[in-house]
Amino acid sequence: MGINEKIDFNELVDTYYQPLYRFGYSLMKNEHDASDLVQQTFCIYAEKGSSLRETSKVKSWLFTTLYREFLRIRRKASTVNMYEPEAIERIAPQIDSQVERSTDAAEALEALDQVEEIYRVPLILFYLKDLSYKEIAEIIEVPIGTVMSRLSRGKEQLKHIYLHTPKRALAPKNS
Repeated sequence: MGINEKIDFNELVDTYYQPLYRFGYSLMKNEHDASDLVQQTFCIYAEKGSSLRETSKVKSWLFTTLYREFLRIRRKASTVNMYEPEAIERIAPQIDSQVERSTDAAEALEALDQVEEIYRVPLILFYLKDLSYKEIAEIIEVPIGTVMSRLSRGKEQLKHIYLHTPKRALAPKNS
């Protein structure tokens, strides 16, 4: 996609739904909330996407929009009484059925989930979503140097968590 090239909405959804859903799930920790977050992202695109000048930046725009929506929802949720069942469900970690297929992947994702959010988001965007430093910087609205620093610190945290937590503590719990 290039400058001023027309974007087919259905093709956009087909191309980016899964990557956005995975990113949303890594943030929300809940299938339903992740789906809602992705749908809201596409609704915002339907309303405002025509203002995007360079269609080559649509991927970055979508991830940025999803992340901003996540932050908006989190701010709103912080005012919710934390004893409400809905709030507890949002907090409780759940394991995606695809992750359960691989114990190593599950352990790695559990370790990643323990990394501080400020470092976890750049790690997810770089390693799991294959975004560039520049795209990540645009999404989380920080300088590229900060992205590089957060990636480095995040990798150190992840390494420490993975090496110092007993494997059975990282493994998904069967309910």
